[in-house]
Amino acid sequence: MDTKCCGAEPVRVSEALRALSNAVQGSGVPPTVWFKESSPRNLKSRDFLVPRGALKKLFPDGEVPEDLLNTLKSLNSPGMPPIRSSLQSEAGLVIQLDRPAVFQRLLTDYSPYLRPAPSDVPGGQNVVILNCSPLHACRNLDSLRLSHLRAALITDHLAELLRLTGATVQLIPAVQNQDIKNFLHQLGVSWPSVSEATSVGETVSAFKQSLKECIYVNCNDGEQQELQDETPRVLFNMHLRPFIEEQHLSQQGYDPNLDAFLVSEEDLEHVAWLQTCVQECQEEAAHCTVLHVVSCEDEFHQQKLDLLWRILDPGATTQKHLICGPVRVLNPLSPVSCAQYFHIRKSQMQEASVMKYGDSVQGNRWDEIITCLASAAIKFEMMSTAHRSQVTLDLEDTNITTKGTKSGAFVMYNCARLATMFESYSSAVQKGLYPEFPSVGDLNYSTLREEVCKFLVNLSMDFSSYYNRVHILGEPLSHLFGQMFARLQLMKAIQSVLHSALDTLHILPLNQI
Repeated sequence: MDTKCCGAEPVRVSEALRALSNAVQGSGVPPTVWFKESSPRNLKSRDFLVPRGALKKLFPDGEVPEDLLNTLKSLNSPGMPPIRSSLQSEAGLVIQLDRPAVFQRLLTDYSPYLRPAPSDVPGGQNVVILNCSPLHACRNLDSLRLSHLRAALITDHLAELLRLTGATVQLIPAVQNQDIKNFLHQLGVSWPSVSEATSVGETVSAFKQSLKECIYVNCNDGEQQELQDETPRVLFNMHLRPFIEEQHLSQQGYDPNLDAFLVSEEDLEHVAWLQTCVQECQEEAAHCTVLHVVSCEDEFHQQKLDLLWRILDPGATTQKHLICGPVRVLNPLSPVSCAQYFHIRKSQMQEASVMKYGDSVQGNRWDEIITCLASAAIKFEMMSTAHRSQVTLDLEDTNITTKGTKSGAFVMYNCARLATMFESYSSAVQKGLYPEFPSVGDLNYSTLREEVCKFLVNLSMDFSSYYNRVHILGEPLSHLFGQMFARLQLMKAIQSVLHSALDTLHILPLNQI
């Protein structure tokens, strides 16, 4: 297939699977499931597959009609990669892509892959309020627990992903303590501070007045609780079960044990922040959604706050809850604070850098690099596990600086390798060893070998081994330049995708280590 498809819609696996399924269904047979191959061994001969067993259910004799094979081979729809062959083999119905043409489409303009697909972009004025629930109770850095830090990092990452889809994102609560703000800033998290926030005192007063007349408040118990010298001081004793039953909320995921709620001043302030933020957003937006990011130990309490807000404001906006699993430290001698956690990881990065680079590891530049490595290590540790699952930290593991392809240090190391490679190429061009990079449209991607497709299956796992195995900047021989330029363009695309992903984590890629 020629390259006339270049400049067409970006190639997307989801669109390819949809087009293939529609083509089979359009031939008069029931819907079937296509599989995208991921095994390096199988990728040598196929990219998409309908297993042989499924074909027997689709066709009486298990044989795919010739006209369907021809239809599949000539598929040309938006997002569909160019197809080289469509055939029936021992494995089943097999589609193999035209690899050079696919690379041509992918690498001539890879900018569409650095942002969400158009279908994922919400229409209209859409505002998402991300409420990092644990931060409401954090008055100083010592009160910021590791589970709170995980919730804050996930909230920050979600904010960037949502902004990429075109949504307007508001983060609450405003951080009241400067030490917490500085600590988060050290990790690349920019959080609104109290100086930027609106006072909620009037809203809290209005809530108190409403609750004095609320039918779900036990007035007698509330008066007794208010006299007690507790921290936090209880203002109202509520019973949520009647409200849940009246509003038919039991089927919407609320805990069946929800009922008694001793409402404190802090609870009312929490809801007041939400109410104030929503009111401000609704002045400019057509739709507003609140997503509570909650540590698992606070999940039950956050549901109570959800219901309290519904009671105080029957027209309250849509609320959703994202629960973060616990963070466990292996064999701690005492509780580990967030500040200690950061200090430990930074010290380990410092020691590893000194072992590798010696006495040159000193000064502001190296301190910035080590801080960046520690920040990346922490974020990857906290967020490489599914958000509901437990994160287990081994703070005595000195191999954190190099261990595993999912570690932050490993990713940052590969960023530096890519940057160094392109710097080496530029330097060689200036010395006259290599020619200037040609126009992207003139590159010949047929020179890319089969092993390239292997590491494309899993960038983080296979890039490093590919880089070690394939000398991208080869000998300065003219007959090798075509292959070198194709590989360099592939590396440019990988670097851009990697940097784009790190941007969503607020991790600054390193140019050198």
